[in-house]
Amino acid sequence: MKILVLNGSPRKNMNTAFMCQAFKEGAMEAGHDVEVIQVGTMDIKGCTACEYCHTTGEGICTLIDDMVEILPKLKDCDMLVFASPIYYMGMTAQMHAAINRMYAVGKPGAKKFALLLSSGSPGFYDAAITQYKQIVGFMGAQDMGIITAYGDQNKSEEKKDEIFAFAKAL
Repeated sequence: MKILVLNGSPRKNMNTAFMCQAFKEGAMEAGHDVEVIQVGTMDIKGCTACEYCHTTGEGICTLIDDMVEILPKLKDCDMLVFASPIYYMGMTAQMHAAINRMYAVGKPGAKKFALLLSSGSPGFYDAAITQYKQIVGFMGAQDMGIITAYGDQNKSEEKKDEIFAFAKAL
């Protein structure tokens, strides 16, 4: 299975990157092809609703930024994983921009989705999880699971093992 992981954190090598790495290692051990894209540090503009992608553009967006690299991969993946820290009760703005720009491809090739969320405190995941579930439902895809980590769970061996086992079992 070809798995695309979108890491929405603007901070490299921090909690969300740790979660992505544990996921990647587990999925690769199971024989899957995994690519992690650091959307949190990319130049991704917001959708302008010009509708070019759905009229004459055939899935091509008029905006020329780093999303040009991601859009073809969205069409080609079997599974899509959103990974993000929680910023003010939701996924990062960078992740939101990438999700909004997915509009250009309509529905990605992915029939399976997962969500990895990191935060400093428990109980702040509801908005991100609701958005994720709505996306999965709209895509007619299968939710493979949601893993959250907060506080001391971030970068812990227990959380690493949990994420690794989850990905390996896919």
